[in-house]
Amino acid sequence: MYIKKILWAVALIGLVICGAVAYYFYSAMFSSNTKFENETAYIYVPTNSTYAEVRSQLEPLLDNINTFDALAKQKKYSTNIKAGRFAISKGMNNNDIINSIRSKNLPIKIAFNNQHSLADLASRVSKQIEADSLSLLKAMSDDTFLAENGFNKATALGMYLPNSYEFFWNTSAETFRDRMLTEYNRFWTDTRKAQAKKLNLTPNEVITLASIVHEESKQADEQPRVAGVYLNRLRIGMPLQADPTLKFAAYQLPQYKNTIIRRVLNVHKDIVSPYNTYKNTGLPPGLIAMPDLSAIKAVLNPEKHNYLYFAADAKRLGYHKFAKTLGQHNNNARAYHQYLSSQGINK
Repeated sequence: MYIKKILWAVALIGLVICGAVAYYFYSAMFSSNTKFENETAYIYVPTNSTYAEVRSQLEPLLDNINTFDALAKQKKYSTNIKAGRFAISKGMNNNDIINSIRSKNLPIKIAFNNQHSLADLASRVSKQIEADSLSLLKAMSDDTFLAENGFNKATALGMYLPNSYEFFWNTSAETFRDRMLTEYNRFWTDTRKAQAKKLNLTPNEVITLASIVHEESKQADEQPRVAGVYLNRLRIGMPLQADPTLKFAAYQLPQYKNTIIRRVLNVHKDIVSPYNTYKNTGLPPGLIAMPDLSAIKAVLNPEKHNYLYFAADAKRLGYHKFAKTLGQHNNNARAYHQYLSSQGINK
């Protein structure tokens, strides 16, 4: 009888222990384990992260990090970390959290426009994805990649069409670059290539001219007219005489670093540079900034007219007055220079 009592006691204790263990694992798996107030929290897991690094992000978000540790070990997550951007919803249990951060990498929208160099673009993109600016710039500037795809250092920025794109946060520099090439090739449909050919321009030349058009006018409704002026000049062999190209040439010189040229002067027209379109005929070697898609489309679909000149309109800032003769243009330009002087803008 005494032995039976002992056996029953042992069995009972065993059941209690088993029940406690079962409850612990049930709680670890299926009880809510979040403590943030927002509906959703996000964690960003870099490539090659350790479990300790993931844990440090999770700890402020969870009620009980220890139960999470236990289940992560049991489900082998702690030795199989996935990189990416992951969401944790309010009220999630440990099992759901592990499933989310193991297999539900969420894409993000990245956007860029009006960057003035590959370095600027790399810096902008690096703030939105895991790849850093140095690795992005290296990938974008790779000579072999550029040569294989019809670009060079002067035209490379033209491959990146300003827009918003969906990426995974843990995208590498090379993956970003290659995706942008795919988007560039998708943009250049047979129809657009035919439009460029009709203008006697290559796609790179279209984007180079679009960069000048965009720097001249940010007004989408005016850009086709500005494009028409430059195409008229190219057609008759007249220098483009584009002030934005002079600014670009000047900014390459030490004396103009960290300055803003608000008024183009005769001294700028004497700068020796392939980007000086007052001295050189034809297009410069490459784009001077990233043009908006509206400017690229304006070059491909220019307004047909006989204008050869335009000057900024002091009465309608942001727009221009167009002229067919040099005399008309000089009058328009004189009015704008008088406005600049009245505003104290002398350089």
